[in-house]
Amino acid sequence: MFPFIFEWVWDIDHLVFMGGLWYALTIIGLGLTYCVAKTIIDIKSQEGKGGHDTHH
Repeated sequence: MFPFIFEWVWDIDHLVFMGGLWYALTIIGLGLTYCVAKTIIDIKSQEGKGGHDTHH
């Protein structure tokens, strides 16, 4: 079932499945990275303002 298993054969089914899997994981990873980076930037920009008001 996995590429590190001896019986793995790279046929079209496995290529489509693994391609879709890595595509989805990449999109999810990029989205999470963006959210974490945006949160850190927002926290850093609020530190000098003194208040806890998050409404702009």
